[in-house]
Amino acid sequence: MAGPSRSGGGGVKLGLFLPTRDWASVAEAARFADEHGFHSVSLNDHFVSQDGGVGAPQLECLSVMTAVAAITSRVRLVPTVLAASYRTPAMLAKATATIDQISGGRFTLGIGSGWNVAEYTAHGYPFPDTTERLDRLEETIEVVKAMWGVGAETDTAPATWKGRYFGVEAASTLPRPAQQPAPPIMVGGSSNHLLSIAARHADVVNLIPPTAHGKDFIKDAEATVRFDRARLRQRIGRLHALAEDHGRDPASIEISGFALANLSSDPAHPVFERLARRLGFADLASAQASPVALIGTPEQAIDELGRRAAEDGVDWFIIVPTSPETQEILAAEVLPALA
Repeated sequence: MAGPSRSGGGGVKLGLFLPTRDWASVAEAARFADEHGFHSVSLNDHFVSQDGGVGAPQLECLSVMTAVAAITSRVRLVPTVLAASYRTPAMLAKATATIDQISGGRFTLGIGSGWNVAEYTAHGYPFPDTTERLDRLEETIEVVKAMWGVGAETDTAPATWKGRYFGVEAASTLPRPAQQPAPPIMVGGSSNHLLSIAARHADVVNLIPPTAHGKDFIKDAEATVRFDRARLRQRIGRLHALAEDHGRDPASIEISGFALANLSSDPAHPVFERLARRLGFADLASAQASPVALIGTPEQAIDELGRRAAEDGVDWFIIVPTSPETQEILAAEVLPALA
């Protein structure tokens, strides 16, 4: 089985996860990322706030991505990740091609199978079992690629594709995405079935703890603690083996991570320990070694990110800052050191 390796090129990259509560906050953070050298900005794809729950504000993902495309000029736009079943594949293809046009070719399609059963139920979406959701995810990717023009005979040829769950017949997506032959596709998750889909279709894989319990890792302490660096490396090795099985060079698939971060110049900041406990770790040192956390001083963060890139093969980290100070430190100290 192939082991972890660097992929994607260009050194260590940081993405900034945007707030979801109101447009003013989103716009401020997106402009900050654009101006300070972040590689990407991301937003989750939920109808209910994952921080505040029902009753808290939550903006719609693709609407925000479209607006962010218009007010930025350099940073990549990467939903992390879209739930495939919240939109028809044809609608998704058209919307994402439009965002790529507006952004001048800066969109990456981050997509997954969806997991939040309560949200599905509340908003009238069916929630089939995991296998069917993943099968539908793969068909969605196939339809989107066909409508983007991947493999088309001409630049304007309509798309026809038929699967078990979805299909299009002479469907048109014009204009095509600005990026040719297609925008990159990021698949998010870590199950064997998901990795098999990624091995066939993904340019990037965003590896996160499993969400089989209907929770993301921030709310699932057991899954968070189990997803240590050894588990991460095992998942990367599995992805690489599957890529080879499908005739792909494993190094052609970039590996991305996702981390909740709190940074401070004070090495004894009390928030560090509280965040570690919140995530389910027994102590701060365990949290600092986890691939889904980034806690400590700027120097510790720089060393830890470099270690994860060199030893684990993760070179694109999507960061959720838990304080304004963390975001400032990332921009002023961490990014310049990584560059």
